[in-house]
Amino acid sequence: MGNKFAEIAFTPTVKAVQEQSGSRSNYARMEGGEPRNDRLGPSEAGFIGERDSFYMASISETGWPYMQHRGGPQGFVRVLDEKTLGFADFRGNRQYVSVGNLMKDDRVSLFFMDYANRTRLKLLGRVKLVDVSDSEISERLKVPGYRAAVERSFLITVEAFDWNCPQHITQRYSLGDVEQATASLRQRVADLEAELASPRAPGA
Repeated sequence: MGNKFAEIAFTPTVKAVQEQSGSRSNYARMEGGEPRNDRLGPSEAGFIGERDSFYMASISETGWPYMQHRGGPQGFVRVLDEKTLGFADFRGNRQYVSVGNLMKDDRVSLFFMDYANRTRLKLLGRVKLVDVSDSEISERLKVPGYRAAVERSFLITVEAFDWNCPQHITQRYSLGDVEQATASLRQRVADLEAELASPRAPGA
């Protein structure tokens, strides 16, 4: 099979539903040719490196899926090579649901979102939890200047990925996006306010 994401995600039952819905012929074309979509390229690495958050789903030992939001400074998720990405696990509410799940089943699904440009990247992988005592990994994943306790590192081996279409993604902008987009306008307002506040020249 060609597209590795389709190979994993399109189970026999999924294919049957596609057949019933009339979309199977479109997706069947993803399954031919050489293996692909299992190694991160420059586009995927660049996209992941620009994110300041993502969503991660794991599976509990009782079979329940669990979705978690992960956040940090932009670029806190590092693409280490074409098959590996990682991030420092910052201390949160200390429920440890994802960590506990991964001790029984190492599979995860990640969603990286760019709401402003209506773009999303789906990724399937397997996680290795690395203790903070591993100084080599910790050094590669540390975020200088970010004040958060790091409890462990996550290393994720990429099994497959897929880019989604922009359909139904509502555009949203972060505070940083808004500040950047309005910087020139705010400077112009400040200049006009300063001009109005200064004494007018005689005869003006």
